[in-house]
Amino acid sequence: MEKEGNIRIPSGCAIAAAISREGRRFSGGRLIDAMRPMHDRSNGLGGGFAGYGIYPEYRDFYALHMFFDDRSARKSFEAYLKERFEIVESQRMPTRTIPQISDEPVIWRYFVDPLRSLLASMQLDEREFVARMVMDVNANMPGCYVFSSGKNMGVFKAVGYPEDVGEFYRIDEYRGYSWTAHGRYPTNTPGWWGGAHPFSLLDFSVVHNGEISSYDANRRFIEMFGYQCTLQTDTEVITYLFDYLVRKKGLVLEEAAAVVAAPFWEAIESDRDAERGRLAAYLRTVFPSLLVTGPFSIVVGFDGGLMALNDRLKLRSMAVGEKGDMAYIASEEAAIRAMEPTAENIWAPAGGQPVVFTVRKESPYGN
Repeated sequence: MEKEGNIRIPSGCAIAAAISREGRRFSGGRLIDAMRPMHDRSNGLGGGFAGYGIYPEYRDFYALHMFFDDRSARKSFEAYLKERFEIVESQRMPTRTIPQISDEPVIWRYFVDPLRSLLASMQLDEREFVARMVMDVNANMPGCYVFSSGKNMGVFKAVGYPEDVGEFYRIDEYRGYSWTAHGRYPTNTPGWWGGAHPFSLLDFSVVHNGEISSYDANRRFIEMFGYQCTLQTDTEVITYLFDYLVRKKGLVLEEAAAVVAAPFWEAIESDRDAERGRLAAYLRTVFPSLLVTGPFSIVVGFDGGLMALNDRLKLRSMAVGEKGDMAYIASEEAAIRAMEPTAENIWAPAGGQPVVFTVRKESPYGN
């Protein structure tokens, strides 16, 4: 925490993540612990968690986590859903009543499978079908908001401090092989339930500390390909950038990172590895509108792993640590120590250099 005169400068939001590279499932309570020493990085206007491997009994179905303004909005959405999906299970999201979290919307979850007849008639694969549904609902169905849509994973977020949000959603009762967490300190966007992090589409989820000065350029580009940025915060677009680059364009995560946090031209031209330099130049030339500028540190969750990435100037803090098969990422070393007091090999990733952790292929969650 820095101070300038009598003004507190918290250096932005708090992010944390943990993954078992053996695919062992562990309690989300560890991530609640990680957020406690970073309390002052938040201001109570948003907190959230994403867990992977948390729904093994429904692992073959899309888990839709929903906010509704009221019961009538939920009924309208369910009528819409039944025309497009088989609903395997629907239930109110389990929560605890605590005084720190108030004004909650109706929170529901559905486990669904796209109707095969619709996929065939529309000539779409199921992930594109689900992604289009998410965009349609969030842009065109008043009072309805899909905030999580992947398989065997889920996002949980609210207005509040992250420790309270974790207690509200009973995160300590879920077990997953990887987790991310976020405490929000919004500076120029509103604090509301849908604007809390993580932001998610399909199996991608993003937590972010910083500010995107390139947001308008990034948004204009991505919206040409069917994405709609409706959630009143710049972070939303990062999730869609990774979905577009990895799912639609077929880039690997490291290549996508080289687009989002592209090296400077001077670094590309002076790179002694000619092949690496050619790839970097190609990516900068083909995807110039997807360069994300401004100070940021992000963690991207995906099916089978996590990726940490700083902006190329490293204007936001981030630390990484390890212990056995576990890997930890956080805004501060104190958060890593809260998850694992004897963590080892703690370092700060270089600006623009992705750090990727994946579960081993032989684990049940390996790719």
